[in-house]
Amino acid sequence: MNNSFEIGPIRPPSEAYSILLRITRNCPWNRCAFCSTYRDQKFSRRTVDEIKADIDGMHSIALRLSEASVRQGLDGRVSEEVLTEARADDPTPESYYRQVAFWMQYGMRTAFLQDANSLIMNTQDLVEILRHLKARFPFIERVTSYARAKTVSKKSPEELSELRAAGLTRLHIGMESGCDGVLELISKGVTAEEHILAGRKAMDAGFDLSEYYMPGLGGESFSRENALESARVLSAINPTFIRLRSTVPLPGTPLADIMAAGEWVPLSEDGKVREIRLFVENLGDITSTIKSDHMMNLLEDVEGSMPAGRGRILSVIDRYLGMSADDRESFIIGRRLGLYRLLSDFGRDGQVEAVKRELKSRFGSVDAAVMELLKNYI
Repeated sequence: MNNSFEIGPIRPPSEAYSILLRITRNCPWNRCAFCSTYRDQKFSRRTVDEIKADIDGMHSIALRLSEASVRQGLDGRVSEEVLTEARADDPTPESYYRQVAFWMQYGMRTAFLQDANSLIMNTQDLVEILRHLKARFPFIERVTSYARAKTVSKKSPEELSELRAAGLTRLHIGMESGCDGVLELISKGVTAEEHILAGRKAMDAGFDLSEYYMPGLGGESFSRENALESARVLSAINPTFIRLRSTVPLPGTPLADIMAAGEWVPLSEDGKVREIRLFVENLGDITSTIKSDHMMNLLEDVEGSMPAGRGRILSVIDRYLGMSADDRESFIIGRRLGLYRLLSDFGRDGQVEAVKRELKSRFGSVDAAVMELLKNYI
């Protein structure tokens, strides 16, 4: 028997230690102007039987690894020898064993449902899948999925509560912006009020909710509106997490096309930081935790739980904006080269200065250079 299972292309950084269970293939909307992940890929639903077979395959691999580990006296730990013994006569490619072994190493506590909008599946079918997952792996503590606000808004409170009770614990919704003008610009297919409706329904059903905000998505023309309206919408929702995803116009996307046509002017790195400051300053009396958990964000240390963390977040931003223009450019380059992670890591570095001179000579400015570097970050 082959115990292989399907895996989609992406998951949130916060799901790095999760097993990946593919519920649907690609994205049913697939029109967002900034996104290249599912471009030219056809959406399809997987059957309940296919998905349950994947869960069974994962369980079979985990069981074989565990039994081999016990036989070798490793008490559940997985070594190369354990991998070899566990596979034995199983024709399943080794990569699947390594994925389950990695999951076992981190406690097998979390699972992520792929691809872009698992909740589009019939509610009772998804409940059946969740129950099967929990039956095979009863120790799983968190099951997470991406979801479109439009889809969540159309689910009844009873459906959402049933999904929560079946074991789905966290949703990631790509709000991107709370400004209707920006949402229309990027062809998001949802309004600010629909975002509020979906977010409140998810929170009322007991989900942990991650909402995504994209600084710079409105470009120079809509930067202020993007900050203020996004703060308004998220204040109305009060999600568990607000995750920052700075805008990068990737080649081949409609956003890059309208930028090339001069219809959208990207914000500089400093401009995005100033937009984030305006956004944070205008969030209401909420208890959300702000996370800057992606490499495309310039300031990874812009994190904290509201409302107490607001002052610390603003102090990090102000420390950056208070640096000289030359130091800010050096930090930007060092961050994009991976030499600085946090603002507190900054210090003049000969390698960074040499690269900065080369990039400015080649591209004309640090922002133009960063635009090229960030194309490889998503």
